[in-house]
Amino acid sequence: MPQLNLASDISSLALSIQEDAVFVERSTNFIQNLVTVYRDASGVNTRKNFQYGQATVGQIAESDDLSSQAFSPSLLNTLTPYEYGAQFFVTDLRMETDSPDNIRTDGARELGFAASAKVESDVLGLFSSLTGGTVGASGTAMTWGLFFAAATRARTSIKNNAVPLYAVLHEYQWHAMAKAVSPAASTLITNTPAFSESVIASWYKGRIAGVEVFVTPNSAMISGTDAYAGIFAREAIALDWRRPIRVEGERDASRRGIEMNLSMVYAKGVWRPTHGVQLLTDCQAPTS
Repeated sequence: MPQLNLASDISSLALSIQEDAVFVERSTNFIQNLVTVYRDASGVNTRKNFQYGQATVGQIAESDDLSSQAFSPSLLNTLTPYEYGAQFFVTDLRMETDSPDNIRTDGARELGFAASAKVESDVLGLFSSLTGGTVGASGTAMTWGLFFAAATRARTSIKNNAVPLYAVLHEYQWHAMAKAVSPAASTLITNTPAFSESVIASWYKGRIAGVEVFVTPNSAMISGTDAYAGIFAREAIALDWRRPIRVEGERDASRRGIEMNLSMVYAKGVWRPTHGVQLLTDCQAPTS
């Protein structure tokens, strides 16, 4: 019987084909564009905002002598900065051996990505602290009615129709809303077919009833099987940068390698929480 020469004979000797490593999936960061951002200080001093009381106007008689009312500000909220950081240590041998990847470059990029994702998640997690009202409840299906109710509550709380409002929803919440106006829905918006078509064509995320709508898959909004979305004005939430994202390399000769160090200092919190409404609904992965 002839002796065949098979690929399996050298399977333990042949080199594997190694493709470039890919980065972990992360959602697009955008929330800093929708909130109040401070960049005018450094260090860890707290930042506080205050609000004046309001005057009470009453009927007076001709002979009455007006009495002075108190008009002093009271503390609304405090932003307390903290420092955040992370590190990769890479040995010389790892850098000399690593191919086709460039672990030093990729590591620095990953630290930057992780820092941005941390800030995004911290701010998105503040929606449950908005106090302009709560619409919906745990386990409630997301509907257009809830969306409009939250927008109306926000407008009423702010008492100014000219102030821009932003809505940030989880992808699963938006799915429920988009499905409701799709051809699969039992009832279409027959009077405005272009709107229904735009939702299906591009998962439309734009201005709805004067509210700019943004959608994210970020899990920071999720609590169990629910999600806290928010409809708010810019001043409802604040992000206070004291030191921007910094990624620095430092050689350690005795350990024969390089430290890649990430650090940043910032504070985040609700700022004028009555200028935002939390929208609590079910947020489970869609199946249809």
